[in-house]
Amino acid sequence: MNFADILASLIHDMKNSLGLVINTIDDLGEELQVHENPKLGTLQHEARRLNDNLIALLSLYKIDKGQLSTNIEEIDVEQFLYEISVDNQATANHLGITVNYESEEGLVGYFDEWLMRGVINSLIGNGLRYSSSQILIHAASVDGYLVLSIDDDGDGFPQNMIDAQTAQQHKKPQQGETQLGHYFASLVAHMHSNGEREGYIKLANNQRLGGGCFSIWLP
Repeated sequence: MNFADILASLIHDMKNSLGLVINTIDDLGEELQVHENPKLGTLQHEARRLNDNLIALLSLYKIDKGQLSTNIEEIDVEQFLYEISVDNQATANHLGITVNYESEEGLVGYFDEWLMRGVINSLIGNGLRYSSSQILIHAASVDGYLVLSIDDDGDGFPQNMIDAQTAQQHKKPQQGETQLGHYFASLVAHMHSNGEREGYIKLANNQRLGGGCFSIWLP
């Protein structure tokens, strides 16, 4: 067993242990009937963010080893967004942030639900660090793409990140070019294709909530 395999095994064990910690924190919050507590919210948020990073690392390892490919299914997008909002609302509540969702009625998507759930949970976790009071997950059909977006009401992305994406938007991402969550999202987007078109990510400011908007475009 080489070092990469050992590391992947350790990541898997850490992810399982961290999952137990997250569930215990969630249960503790319910037992104490605490609905808004910055300290508990920070603990939940950081634990979930670490778990999301471990999931991303493990997924990237499997992709690199050819052990993970896309399982494309027909997905009810509104139900998908509803489940994600519910999964993240408890942590958001303790931070004083609301997580809402919107979707075009009857919208259907074709994507790998497990991979996209991991990507969006990671992006929401990142958004919770910068939001003032709310996050909006929304979906729409645009020019033959399913667009899944995460908006916040924070200060937005630095302008250098917005400028840098222009040349890279439709290219396959390279390790080291951006932070882990963005790299993972971009790689997963590119794993979704339809004919000659591939998925991609897009960053913008001053959209629905006035802060940053991270969108994933799936053909």
